[in-house]
Amino acid sequence: MNRLQTSLGKLQLSNPITVASGTFGTEYGSFYDLNSLGAYVSKTITLHPKPGNPPPRLYETEAGLINSIGLQNPGLDIFCSQYLPKLSSSLSIPIIVSFSGSTIEEFAFILERLESVEGNIAYEVNISCPNVENEGIAFGVDAQTVRKLTERLALLTNRELIIKLSPNVSDIVSIAKAAVDGGADSLALINTLYGMAIDYKSGKSKIKRGIGGYSGKAIKPVALALTYKVASAINIPILAMGGIYNWMDALEFFYAGASAVAIGTGNFVNPTAARDTLIGLEDYMTERNLTLKDVIGKVEF
Repeated sequence: MNRLQTSLGKLQLSNPITVASGTFGTEYGSFYDLNSLGAYVSKTITLHPKPGNPPPRLYETEAGLINSIGLQNPGLDIFCSQYLPKLSSSLSIPIIVSFSGSTIEEFAFILERLESVEGNIAYEVNISCPNVENEGIAFGVDAQTVRKLTERLALLTNRELIIKLSPNVSDIVSIAKAAVDGGADSLALINTLYGMAIDYKSGKSKIKRGIGGYSGKAIKPVALALTYKVASAINIPILAMGGIYNWMDALEFFYAGASAVAIGTGNFVNPTAARDTLIGLEDYMTERNLTLKDVIGKVEF
């Protein structure tokens, strides 16, 4: 009996534990078998290679991490010709490819190129980046734009289409509903919060670009609340993330309505965090004779 079997729309997962984009690479395979995860999520790729932002671009705060990596990646062509085939040959679990663009047509071009690569592949659409067609405002803050983008991409694929939502909006539920209306199969949330750190002695920013993405333990209550709000308002699965470090954290998100969870910053603290979370969750469910379906969305008040 597989107590942890779950799904994200069309994507069937043997268990609900995966990793957050940009926090995990195949080098973690030296610690445990990556095929024990429910899925593998790539770092976000873009059409053209990106060198990333200048350092310092990482800073550990009192209760989390600020990053300003800047979507450093080798670009679409190299990812498709070199990285993705290696991932597909070494992993038997689904590969969720995270990607981002600066226009709707650029998103569509990237997806069409990925469609040409064989494998057990799904898509995570990172909509937190600036939309050059809309005065640089991030795609993910405008519901109408999110719907248009999702509609455009949904027409191009039969693979799982996951739209990743930003918490840096006034109403995440309206954005989530727009993605659902556009044809998203599932949602991922939350991306990082805005964060900043300043050296009180010198007045100098700890991050070269000033404001970065804040992640880690401190954002868990925010991520949990937004997961619950979105899950209560939509009818498609959620891949939740934000401050998950262990199986107890993961269980809270399942109660809030998530169908799967991703561990991000926790991987930096404990390289076997995802595996340990899976083991702890399996033990808990077996001890109480529960399945994941018995828990999802069952928070009590």
